Amino acid sequence: MRISMDRLVQKKWVFFISTLVVTFACKEIKTNATTESEQKRPPNIVIIMADDQGWGDLSYHGNNNLNTPNIDSLALNGVSFEHFFVQPVCSPTRAELLTGRHYPRTGVHWVSEGGERMNPEERTLAEILKESGYKTGAFGKWHNGMQPPYHPNSQGFDSYYGFTSGHWGNYFAPLLEQNGKLVKGEGFLTDDLTTKGLEFMTEHQNEPFFLYLPFNTPHSPMQVPDSYWARFEGKDLEQRYHGEETEDLNFTKAALAMVENIDDNVGRVSAKLKELDLEENTIVIYLSDNGPNGWRYNGGMRGKKGSTDDGGVRSPFFMQWKNVLPAGKKITQIASSVDVLPTLLKLVGTEAGAGLKIDGKDVTPLLTSSDATWEDRFVFNHWNGHTSVRTQQYRLDHQDRLYDMEKDPGQSTDISETFPQVTDSLKNAKAAWLKETNPLTKETDNRPFTLGYLQATYTQLPARDGIPHGNIKRSNQYPNNTFFTNWKSEKDSITWDVEVLADGEFEVRLYYTCKEDNDGVGLILSHGHSLLATRLRETHDPPLTGMENDRVPRMESYVKDFKAFKMGTIPLTKGRSQMTLKAMAFSGKEAIDIRLLQFKKVR
Repeated sequence: MRISMDRLVQKKWVFFISTLVVTFACKEIKTNATTESEQKRPPNIVIIMADDQGWGDLSYHGNNNLNTPNIDSLALNGVSFEHFFVQPVCSPTRAELLTGRHYPRTGVHWVSEGGERMNPEERTLAEILKESGYKTGAFGKWHNGMQPPYHPNSQGFDSYYGFTSGHWGNYFAPLLEQNGKLVKGEGFLTDDLTTKGLEFMTEHQNEPFFLYLPFNTPHSPMQVPDSYWARFEGKDLEQRYHGEETEDLNFTKAALAMVENIDDNVGRVSAKLKELDLEENTIVIYLSDNGPNGWRYNGGMRGKKGSTDDGGVRSPFFMQWKNVLPAGKKITQIASSVDVLPTLLKLVGTEAGAGLKIDGKDVTPLLTSSDATWEDRFVFNHWNGHTSVRTQQYRLDHQDRLYDMEKDPGQSTDISETFPQVTDSLKNAKAAWLKETNPLTKETDNRPFTLGYLQATYTQLPARDGIPHGNIKRSNQYPNNTFFTNWKSEKDSITWDVEVLADGEFEVRLYYTCKEDNDGVGLILSHGHSLLATRLRETHDPPLTGMENDRVPRMESYVKDFKAFKMGTIPLTKGRSQMTLKAMAFSGKEAIDIRLLQFKKVR
């Protein structure tokens, strides 16, 4: 009996101990599984890009004229690159950022009239991340193509809201587009874009997302809400432009006011990440697309937007990933916009981009190590026939003058004759790069504008991409955001070089204005053997607007409240031909002014 009791007690103890072991083992397995599950979710990515903001337009870089605490905090809580280079103007930088490739390889060579388009066969960061399970959204200025498949929705972005042109004519409740459909914006544009970005983050807070916020400011027109302008209108600027060129102080004040508005919106993004408990699992990047759009404080560097000197291409670049990347680290090695894609793909741990032919370098060793071995490299800057080459120590400018950037960051003393071997090596590197990338020009770019892309419902043909004939003129010499006017004769016409990608039937809407003295305008739209004829009978003659919100006079076109007119439907056949719009039998001195044609696929 005692033996039986002993065995029973022994069995109970064995059972008890076994239960404890299994319980703790299960807890450990559950903990490990949870940890593994958490580790499997890659970090979110938020890229915020300013438009025409210079390196010197931040209090972090020593500019006491303004205060940018939210942008500065990204550097203070993350990593800052002290010598990060983009391209001299907007669309080239955006193409490099999204592809990791030198922009001439992507088809980009200009900022309007089709030259801003990034070839659809390029694999973008958005496409790669989408393949890796990310939700992708872009809210802002795209500037890498309007017509699908150049459109952001065709280049990897699930959601798009903003404008695809190079600049916009009004920043207060303007005409925008949402996934191809024309809509009216709400409030000040930069605020509106941020709001849409915050909604995107909230909607996808439980899955990895890539949010691209390419803002429209401080690009002209220089429009900013009153509360921001009031901070600068009567302010004495402590820091001024250092060179011989004349600084437009009102322009500078407007630009800085716009940057402070950007800073508040960066603060909104940061606050939303904290609210959603996503801050520690989100990589946030802040940069600009080129140098400042005016002569103003820029750290003593030579050049501004459009220049291939340091002042035209050096950008702030801050990367924050809380508790992963070291806080406050400053990286002195040179880096470039082509490095963003490979670096992010490495950080998120995706293999989806394997095998890509890219020009950028993965800079994660510089982010994570204090003594990383890093070889010197070439960074190439090119625009409008000018090409310069940057190494860690030197810059060879577009006139083959050599500067020691460590001793002479303002590029004041040419040392090419003192260091002929360095000069020759950089000249050879420049020549080899130009030969290899073979940049397109207006004369060599033969790409038509596309219509009827199978995966898209809407396509726009704006005045920007058209060619006027006869008396018709653009509203401004800078094509982006222009309209056609001065239509005085039945012999006048507008044409677009259009390739229809697939047979289909399309509803056509014309965005127009028409003076009161005209009681009817006959319109004929044709492409190949297809033709649509209709008559416009409703006048609509609003005034030019935009100047009432400008803080300084603009050089771009003013805008009008263009009205949509449903012309009808037109069947289009696959193939390339001129899309032609003609006006017949109009009674007034002029026919119509035209902003754009929008095509909606109905069959």
